[in-house]
Amino acid sequence: MDFRVIFLTLLSAFLKFSLGYDEDYLYQKYPIYLESEVGSYVVFNCRIDFPLDTPIPYILHWNKDGKNVFSWYDGVLSASDNYVGRINLLDSGYGHGKASVNLTALRESDSGWYQCKVIFPNRTPSTRGNGTWFNLHVDGRHNLLKVPPINLTVMEGEDAFFHCTVKYPDTSVVKWWQRGVLITTMPAVKNRVQIFKDGNMRISPTTMTDIGLYLCQIIDENRNQKQIVRAYLNVQYKAKVIYAPPEVYLPYGQSAILDCHFRANPPLTNLRWEKDGFLFDPYNVQGVFYKRNGSLFFSKVDDTHAGIYQCQPFNELGTDGKSPLINVIVQHPPILTLKPKPVYIHKLGDSVEMSCDARDGKGLHRPVIEWTRKDGVPLPIDRISTEGGNLTIEDIKETDRGIYQCSVTNEAATVNADTELLIESLAPRPAFNLTANSTDTKITIKWIPGSVARPSITYLIWYRLAEAAEWRTLKVSSSRSTEATVNNLEPGREYEFMVLGQDSYGDGIFSKAFRYFTKPREFRDAQQYRDPIQQFAQIGPPRNLTVDQTPDGNYLVAWDPPEYGREMLRIYLVRWWLEPKHTLHGTAETRHTQYLVTQLQEDELYIFQVFSLSTADYEAGSNEFEIYVPPYRRMRAIAIGTAAGLIFLLVALLVFVYMRRKWFKSIHASSEKMGH
Repeated sequence: MDFRVIFLTLLSAFLKFSLGYDEDYLYQKYPIYLESEVGSYVVFNCRIDFPLDTPIPYILHWNKDGKNVFSWYDGVLSASDNYVGRINLLDSGYGHGKASVNLTALRESDSGWYQCKVIFPNRTPSTRGNGTWFNLHVDGRHNLLKVPPINLTVMEGEDAFFHCTVKYPDTSVVKWWQRGVLITTMPAVKNRVQIFKDGNMRISPTTMTDIGLYLCQIIDENRNQKQIVRAYLNVQYKAKVIYAPPEVYLPYGQSAILDCHFRANPPLTNLRWEKDGFLFDPYNVQGVFYKRNGSLFFSKVDDTHAGIYQCQPFNELGTDGKSPLINVIVQHPPILTLKPKPVYIHKLGDSVEMSCDARDGKGLHRPVIEWTRKDGVPLPIDRISTEGGNLTIEDIKETDRGIYQCSVTNEAATVNADTELLIESLAPRPAFNLTANSTDTKITIKWIPGSVARPSITYLIWYRLAEAAEWRTLKVSSSRSTEATVNNLEPGREYEFMVLGQDSYGDGIFSKAFRYFTKPREFRDAQQYRDPIQQFAQIGPPRNLTVDQTPDGNYLVAWDPPEYGREMLRIYLVRWWLEPKHTLHGTAETRHTQYLVTQLQEDELYIFQVFSLSTADYEAGSNEFEIYVPPYRRMRAIAIGTAAGLIFLLVALLVFVYMRRKWFKSIHASSEKMGH
């Protein structure tokens, strides 16, 4: 007898004894009755009493009314024509039996008796007394469909044929939709689609843009019925490059990314780069890395990175070819060769010319030069002219007073230079962007000067209790200071502040009113005392401010929107200070409820605060959030040093043991010689 037959027979007997199953390993005494609707799905839950990974060959066999509809053998699935694409073996991890199947896109013709059986082809008899019976009834009383569509997977360029065969073609109207748009009106598809009288649809040929969910809508006005069925089209294709810019500029001395714009279905398996006609492997080039999507990441761009690049993506189906040539140019940042004066002082009606000029780092190209006002006010088009990089303003008016910025831009970076236009006999512009922090008895106010080029400006702080009528004043001692601390305040109370600038021409304009709380004695969050129904409270503060470290070492600042005044929200202002000196370390504006902060200094304590700014420039500050950035580099150095020390001690100990054993062996050998 064949040894393999003997082995399988013994193994079968062992499994039968150890696992406790007999000839009725797959048997349900009573039939299972199932009911579903046309276009829906049904699960035939069929259980097996032995492991699927048994080495004994077996076949899972499903039949309907005595005819084979589905089978599984040695990992290969097969189904009859009417069931292809509609029936699949289920994962037993979801609580189903190991022989369970899922039948989708049900038809009325699917009604009937189904049997689940296990057959052992190498055993005689192959099956005996096993099988589970199911009776399926597909309800078609309110059904307009004879054959519903099923999910399809085709190769790009092949035809996609969807069934949506109606029962009553003479009275039914069929419409096909994709992404909520009638498919016959979509410019990219309408010339390739054909809808038949019975409701079926063909797309010929398919393209990668055809991927998606399709809806077949049947309307039968005679029967006053409507039905919608769905099917998904998956179009597979070789990995292909869909776009490649002829030129890409990388900023010298900065990090940069060179993208390969591709699509792949199935997903990407490999991406290859070439530079100047040779294979470019980032693993062999210092400072260049692969990103997860195959793009090249340059940690610090230098002149050696310039060249002609090509990328070529691959997936399981192969590749559609290389990208067009990409000329990578290393662009040095621009250099200002002529800066405007720090301040221009003129009379009303005069003309002023502000100078600005630049070149790029190598002097090969002239960068783009643009003038703007920092407060966002547009330049007076009818009174300005530009020549080269110079800006001329004619017939100066009072509204022209302000801070101007010359921006010099090339593909690598933007460099700015600021100047201020002052008008004789006019008072300074008001301070803006007031911020604060507090203790229980004092509030420190900070602001940004409205005029940065007037060293003679002094500031006066006006303050009062929010509900009081009387104002008090505090003079700022230094003309260069942009902050002041108001002492002897009451705990847990809200105060209102305004900043007034003064110079030799007299008083300027008050800043916008700003309100802030002193902390209560128990140091709870002062923002909870803000009364949202007061007339001044145009917008509430951001809530629940948190700062969390991300896996890549950055810090994500997140918060909840204000409880009131969202309709007046203009922007969020994020600020963070370096403690304990409370030095403003960074500021950012965003319209989202989170902001990613990078490059915080290690071994430092930071305080974060977020402000909501209304359309009327009213500010409301969130709670403050403290975060300490650990000294990761120092910790890594200590860990490396400790590990090196331990390795050194271990090596020394091994050397000591070895030398000692060698010494004892030599003593023992000498003793034996003396004994002889």
